[in-house]
Amino acid sequence: MAISSRVLLLLLFFSSSAFLTLSLYEDQVGLMDWHQQYIGKVKHAVFHTPKTGRKRVVVSTEENVVASLDLRRGEIYWRHVLGATDAIDEVDIAFGKFVITLSSGGKTLRAWNLADGQMVWESVLSGSIPSRSLLSIPTKLKVNKDDLIFAYGGGHLHAISCLDGEVLWRKELASDGVDVRHLVHPHGSNVIYALGFSGFSQFDVFKINADNGELLMHDVAPFSGGFSGDISFPAHDTAVALDSTRSVLVLIRFSDGQISFQQTRLLDLVSDSSGVAALLPSKLMEMVALKADSSIIFVKVTNEGQFEFADKLDDAAAISDSLSFSGAQQAFALIENKGSKIELSVKPISDWSSSLIKESIEMDPQRGLVKKVFLNNYIRTDKSSGFRALIVMEDHSLLLLQQGEIVWNREDGLGSIVDVTTSELPVEKVGVSVAKVEHSLFEWLKGHMLKLKGTLMLATPDDMAAIQKLRLQSSGKNKMTRDHNGFRKLIIVLTRAGKLFALHTGDGRIVWSVLLNSLRKSETCEVPHGLTLQQWQVPHHHVLDKNPSILVLGRCGHSLDSPGVYSIVDAYTGKELSSLGPFHSISQVFPLPYTDSSEHRLYLVIDSDSHAHLYPRSPEALAIFQRELENVFWYSVEADNGILRGHAVKENSILDEYSFDTRDLWSVVFPSESEKIITTVTRKLNEVVHTQAKVMTDQDVMYKYISKNLLFVATVAPKASGEIGSVTPEESWLFVYLVDTVTGRVLHRVKHYASQGPVRAVLSENWVVYHYFNLRAHRYEMSVIEIYDQSRADNKDVLKLVLGKHNLTSPVSSYSRPEVVTKSQSYFFTHSVKAIAVTSTAKGITSKQLLIGTIGDQVLALDKRFLDPRRTLNPTQAEKEEGIIPLTDSLPIIPQSYVTHALKVEGLKGIIAVPAKLESTTLVFSYGVDLFFTRLAPSKTYDSLTEDFSYALLLITIVALVAAIFVTWILSQKKDLQEKWR
Repeated sequence: MAISSRVLLLLLFFSSSAFLTLSLYEDQVGLMDWHQQYIGKVKHAVFHTPKTGRKRVVVSTEENVVASLDLRRGEIYWRHVLGATDAIDEVDIAFGKFVITLSSGGKTLRAWNLADGQMVWESVLSGSIPSRSLLSIPTKLKVNKDDLIFAYGGGHLHAISCLDGEVLWRKELASDGVDVRHLVHPHGSNVIYALGFSGFSQFDVFKINADNGELLMHDVAPFSGGFSGDISFPAHDTAVALDSTRSVLVLIRFSDGQISFQQTRLLDLVSDSSGVAALLPSKLMEMVALKADSSIIFVKVTNEGQFEFADKLDDAAAISDSLSFSGAQQAFALIENKGSKIELSVKPISDWSSSLIKESIEMDPQRGLVKKVFLNNYIRTDKSSGFRALIVMEDHSLLLLQQGEIVWNREDGLGSIVDVTTSELPVEKVGVSVAKVEHSLFEWLKGHMLKLKGTLMLATPDDMAAIQKLRLQSSGKNKMTRDHNGFRKLIIVLTRAGKLFALHTGDGRIVWSVLLNSLRKSETCEVPHGLTLQQWQVPHHHVLDKNPSILVLGRCGHSLDSPGVYSIVDAYTGKELSSLGPFHSISQVFPLPYTDSSEHRLYLVIDSDSHAHLYPRSPEALAIFQRELENVFWYSVEADNGILRGHAVKENSILDEYSFDTRDLWSVVFPSESEKIITTVTRKLNEVVHTQAKVMTDQDVMYKYISKNLLFVATVAPKASGEIGSVTPEESWLFVYLVDTVTGRVLHRVKHYASQGPVRAVLSENWVVYHYFNLRAHRYEMSVIEIYDQSRADNKDVLKLVLGKHNLTSPVSSYSRPEVVTKSQSYFFTHSVKAIAVTSTAKGITSKQLLIGTIGDQVLALDKRFLDPRRTLNPTQAEKEEGIIPLTDSLPIIPQSYVTHALKVEGLKGIIAVPAKLESTTLVFSYGVDLFFTRLAPSKTYDSLTEDFSYALLLITIVALVAAIFVTWILSQKKDLQEKWR
C-alpha cells in the first residue's frame, strides 16, 4: 500500500509540474494581437533612386504623414506623423541626404535624415499674413555650408541655412496684397525671383539678392483683362494664366525687368470646346493642361511664345509633372481609365505624337479611377531609359507600376477611417468541412504536398514560408465561420474615400472591400463623403439563413443642408444591395430600439429643416413606428448658440408616407457670456447592465440610476475654449452637467475652477469619467461621477434582490422626478488623452476597464476601481475585502497595462470595444493612421482555458490516475487477502 501511494503521489507531482510549465505561455504578448501601419492618401512624392544603395520614394499625405517607402516592395523604411493641425504643404529631397518639409501654412520648416528619418533641425518661420507655402531647394547633390533653402510662408520669404536651419534673412512680400505664386532660383545665381499677382489685374516680379535678402527690383505690369487666379509656369521665364472670363490664355514673359503679355482665345485653339476653362495644377515644361467641359486639353508653348494645340482627352485622365531624363529631355506620364484597365503612356514633351512607353494594366474596379501619378525613370541593362509610375487611386490606395505590371500596392485608404462597426461571421454548417468551403481541391492537394515535403525535410525556404502561411490560414482564429466564444468577427470600416473594408479579427486581413457608388463623385453629388455606419439587418432565429447587412449614410457636401445618400451592403460579401440619393439632408441619425419581422432595425433620420424620416420605408416599419410614437424622443446640440433641445414627433403630422413633422419639448440655454458647450456624451444603446443594485460595505443597498436618456454635457468659459494656457486660472472654469434628454431636467451640476478643455468623457451604466486640464495645478485631471436612484432606497429586501423580484410594480419614467444622489472624486493623471472608451462584455458581469488613448498614441487599460469615488486614505477592512483601493492623488500608470504593448497607433482617432460571447473577454479595436486589434480579459479568463492548454496531457494524466487507482485497489485486495490467511 505504501509503494502504491508513492506511485500515485509521483504521478500527481509530474502532472501538476507539467501544467505549471504550460502556464508559462498563458499570457504571451502578441498572441491575439495584430498591428497594421498605413500612411493615408499621398499628395506629394519625390523619388530617390541612386545607382547604389536603397531606392526609395519619399511621400507626404493628407493625414500629415511624411514617410520613406521601399521602392521595391512598398514597405515603410521610416515614417513620422505630424500633428493634426500641422499639414504638410511641400516636401523635397535636398543634396541627396535631407528630406525637407514645409508645413503649417509655411510656418514650420524641418530637415529629416533621408536614411533613417531622424530630425536634423527644425525652424519656425515668422509671418502672420495668410499666404501660400512655397519651397525652393538647390538641385545640386553635394552640400556646402553656404547653401541656402528658400521658403515662403506667412507673407515672408526666408533664407535658411541647409546645415543647421538658421534663418539668415527674411523679406516681407505680401504687405501690398501680393499673392506670391512661384519662386525661381536659377542654378549658380545669387538672385532669386518671386512671382505673383496683386489683386486680379496686376502681375508682380520681385528680384531679391539671395545672399542678404536685399530687394533689387520690383516690377509691376497691369493687365486690363484681369486674371482668374490660375497660373502655370512652363519655363523659368514664362508663365501662363487665364483672364477673368477664363476664355483667354495669357502668356506672360518676364526677363531683364521686362514683363510682356500675349493673349490667345481658347476657341481659336480648340474650336469644339465651350471656350471656358481652368488651368490644372500640373508642372509641365513647355506645356500647360486645362480642364474644359468634361475634357483635358493640352496646349504646347513654343519657343517663339505661341500656343499650339496638342491633344484633348477625357477628364478621367491623370497627368504627372515633367521629368528630366537622358540629359535635357523632358517627359511626363499620362494615365487614361479604360473600363477595367488603365493605359499608361509616357510622352516626350518634344514630340506629342510618339510615346516612350505605352502599357495597359488590368485594374481592380473597386479601386476606382486614377487620381494622381508620379513618374520616375531608371536605366535598363541595355542602357536605355525605363520608367516607373507611382499612382494614387480613388480609394486612396497606392500602387507602383513598372513594365506593364503592378509591382506592389498599399491599401492606405485604411489610414483615414471615418466609422467602424462589427458583424458576426456565418454559422458553420453541420457536415460541411470548412476546408472544402474555403479552398479548392488543387489548393488542398498543394497544401498536403507542402506539408509532406516539410515532414521529409525536403522543403525549400520558400516552401517553409508557404507552409507557415497555410498553418496560419488553417488555424482556428482565422476561419471564416463564427466560433462558440465569439472571438471571430468582421470589423467593417468606412474610409474617407467612401470605401468599405471588412477585416477579419483573427489576423486583420481584408476579407472584402467595395467602393460605394453612392459615395463616388458624380454630376448629382459633387463632394460626397461618408458619415456613419449602422447595423441594418442582424438576422436571428427564423431568418438565420439571410446575410446581415450594413447601412451606410453619407452627404453630398460639408454643410448640414447638403443632400444625403445611403447604401445597403451585404456584410458577408460586400455587395451593394441597394442605394438611394441624393435626397433630403441628414442632420442627425437615431437608431430606434425596434425591428420588423425581417430583423431590419428602424432608424429615424432628421434633416436640416427638423423633419423626421423613417427607414426602412415599409408599411410594417411605419405601423411599428406609429404604435411606439409616444415613446420616441431625441435631442439636438447647438454648440455655437449654447442650446440643448429635446424633440418628439408631432401627432398626425405626416408630411408624406414616411416623413413627419417634429416639435420641441424643452430647451436648456447656457449663458453665452459665461459658458460654451465643448463636449456631449451619451451611453451606448446596446450596453448591458448586469445588476441595478450595488451592495455597499455596510450591507446597505444602493440602486444605480440607469437611464439611456442620460446626457453628459461639458461647458467652459468662452475665453478658455482655445488652447491650454491661453487664459489665466482666474479666467477659466469648467461646468459639468448630467441632463435627462426626455424632460431636459438637469440632474447634477458641478463646477471645476481654473480648469480647461479639451474634455474627453465616457458614460457607462450609472457613472461618467471625464478628463480635462487643471490650470492651477498645471496637470491633467480625471474625475468620476456615480449617480444613484434614491427613490428606490426603501426597497432593500435582499431576498427579493437575489430572486430578481424587487421593485417590479414601480414603473420607471423620466417624467417622475427622480431623487438622485451622486458620489464624485477627482484624480491627477499624467497623460493628455486623445480618446477614451470602456470595455464591454456580453452580460456586463466582468469588471470594467477604461481604455485611454494617450498623447503617445498608445492605449492604456485602467481598472475602473482606481476611479471609485468611495476611495479613502485608510479604507476599513470591509472596504479592503470589497476591493476598494487606498486613496492617492494620482492615478497609477502601470507599464504592463498598455494594451498596445510597445507599439503605437499613430494618429490615434478612436477606440471601440465589442463584447465576445465569452463573458470574460472583450474585443478592442483602435484606429488612426495605424490599426490595432487585441482581446482583453479585465477580470482574467475565469470562464475558459487557455488556447495552448494540452488536452492530451490532461487525458494521459486522468488515464494514469485511473490506472494507479486500479493497481492500488488490486494491491490492497491482495494485501487484505494475505492478512486474512495469517
